[in-house]
Amino acid sequence: MKLSEAAPLSYPSARTVDQVDDYFGTKVPDPYRWMEDLNSPEVQEWIAEENALTRSLLDAIPGREAMHRRLMDLINFERYSPPVRKGTRYFYSHNTGLQNQNVWHWTEGLEGEPKLLIDPNTLSSDGTVAINSLSISQDGRFAAYSIADAGSDWVKWHVRDVTTGEDLPDLVEWSKFSSASWLKDGSGFFYEGYDAPAEDALKETNYFHKIFLHRLGTPQSEDTLIFDRPDDGEINVAASVTDDGRYLLIYQTQGASPNNQLSIKSLEAPDAPVVKIAEAADAIYSPIDNDGTLFWMHTTLDAPNGRVVSFDLAQPQREHWTTILPESAHHLDHVSMIDDTLIVNYLAHAQSLIELRSREGELIEQLTLPAIGSAYGFAGRRTDTETFYQFSNITTPATIYRLDLKTRRSTLYRQPSLKFDPAQYETTQVFYTSKDGTRVPMFVSHKKGLALDGNNPTLLYGYGGFNISLRPEFSSSNLFWMEMGGVYAQPSLRGGGEYGEVWHEAGTKLQKQNVFDDFIAAAEWLIANRYTSPQKLGIAGASNGGLLTAACELQRPDLFGAVLPSVGVMDMLRFDQFTIGWAWKTDYGAPSENEEEFRAIYRYSPLHNIQPGTAYPATLITTGDHDDRVYPAHSFKYAAALQAAQAGPNPILIRVETRAGHGSGMPLTKRVELVVDQFSFLAQQLGMQPEL
Repeated sequence: MKLSEAAPLSYPSARTVDQVDDYFGTKVPDPYRWMEDLNSPEVQEWIAEENALTRSLLDAIPGREAMHRRLMDLINFERYSPPVRKGTRYFYSHNTGLQNQNVWHWTEGLEGEPKLLIDPNTLSSDGTVAINSLSISQDGRFAAYSIADAGSDWVKWHVRDVTTGEDLPDLVEWSKFSSASWLKDGSGFFYEGYDAPAEDALKETNYFHKIFLHRLGTPQSEDTLIFDRPDDGEINVAASVTDDGRYLLIYQTQGASPNNQLSIKSLEAPDAPVVKIAEAADAIYSPIDNDGTLFWMHTTLDAPNGRVVSFDLAQPQREHWTTILPESAHHLDHVSMIDDTLIVNYLAHAQSLIELRSREGELIEQLTLPAIGSAYGFAGRRTDTETFYQFSNITTPATIYRLDLKTRRSTLYRQPSLKFDPAQYETTQVFYTSKDGTRVPMFVSHKKGLALDGNNPTLLYGYGGFNISLRPEFSSSNLFWMEMGGVYAQPSLRGGGEYGEVWHEAGTKLQKQNVFDDFIAAAEWLIANRYTSPQKLGIAGASNGGLLTAACELQRPDLFGAVLPSVGVMDMLRFDQFTIGWAWKTDYGAPSENEEEFRAIYRYSPLHNIQPGTAYPATLITTGDHDDRVYPAHSFKYAAALQAAQAGPNPILIRVETRAGHGSGMPLTKRVELVVDQFSFLAQQLGMQPEL
């Protein structure tokens, strides 16, 4: 029996307050403002009551135990990352199948005996402490690794002696949105961070990002401030050392914009003036490699899809740049240089297309990939003669290949053993037309022999923002959904990076409605082409994708049978008031600063477009109590308001995970439990009979 067919639900009480804000003369009520105080007893009681209601309903759904067993079975296979060489050592992560966190290993030489580097599963009893980032010194002697607790974006840096497996006394705290980049001699590393927060670390806004240098054997109090922008708190910074150790690259970005300023500082002559390559963040400026003072760089300047240029530090002005690789019809996603060969990774209609080119840009050959899918990796130094990459698609887990640049041959290096038959499934890429006539691609995957009778339970997943591209990649959860008899559909919405910066910008600020129109059009195409029907169609998305699914649920409640918004940005008028939310103004606009942008945002903001008396689809909202990326009050306020407005019989539930953040680093056990909750909810609401 569907939950909607049971007795009407009685939701936990959520009081309202008379909070009203004025935005350019428009009075906007915010009756659940009190939910922004996560530590208040009232909020904690409301969370407990909502979780109890959600658990009582989800736990009663038949077949959950079988679903859990089968998903654990599907996810139980060995997983590796492509190895990366540092000195004479190779480093990679490995998961035996059911470990909560991946374990890092190293070998002396490629065929050496694996040795343990770091096992984060030993750092907590429940797997909620994870490695956020890891950086190996050039000689392979030291590993700087950052630890995230309970999914928080805040990390602590430690340093491990690779040979002994012991940690040094070094500790760096209050780092966030940071990598580590080592000095050539391994005596220290650059990292990014903030001043220690004065109040609630999970809520307080993060301004004035800084670059520091930590020297091994010294306390953090003696770390050197390398670069900051005291004149502008909304600049994010990053630093990386070139492979030859001679230069420090300093990046500055405005919020979440992909565009950046770029400066190059000599590490051999510290008193030499900093060379400014790009003084304005008007495009992407991403150095690929260098040979002495000669640099190769990936840029979108005068090329929204990207191009490769070269320049010499002696004459870094743009008029002296040489175009090595002109802009293509495809989006230039990533470029690396191995054995003096440019490895160019394009996105061709959201699929990987890999070209090998000389350092002068001449085409050598196109790399043959196993099928339509996504290829990653290709890391290494300009002087290396080999690199590794992984390939996957919706029905193929990550398989590792070794590419020999001397012979230009790819050989299979590691392939997982599977507990399903990929040949039983098929993936096609279709193109549909959005509301304004834009042609949008979508991957559709399912078991072979699918009957196009409009009766297939279908999961439509989307993101559409921040220049992030959704590629055809493997997920045990999506395979599980298809094994149960479902269709999985993944459109390449505007706002993403699938077709370069023009595609991205077409889904931002005043044009954000394009993203929702693209998603709605995808749903309509699936229905019109008899894959599914509204009562059989579920939608899902996380973070910006949570905003997407919530906005579409409100704009077209007739179109969907179930909705799964995860860690979503729901209060679009206050997103910039918490942690790093201000950085998203580059994509969303500034609701408190720009009237035109406020009015555009107000028209789709989920919290502000709930209409009392409307019958909304069955909805399961999910978030984590330690989410300091998208503050969980977004989901709390949306759930309370939607429950109060619901006029139909469909349930509106919220599931708040404990000791969990935005999703990164969540242990496998918690991820499986979340998927089982979401898919059992979908199965029941869409009238699905899982074929387990």
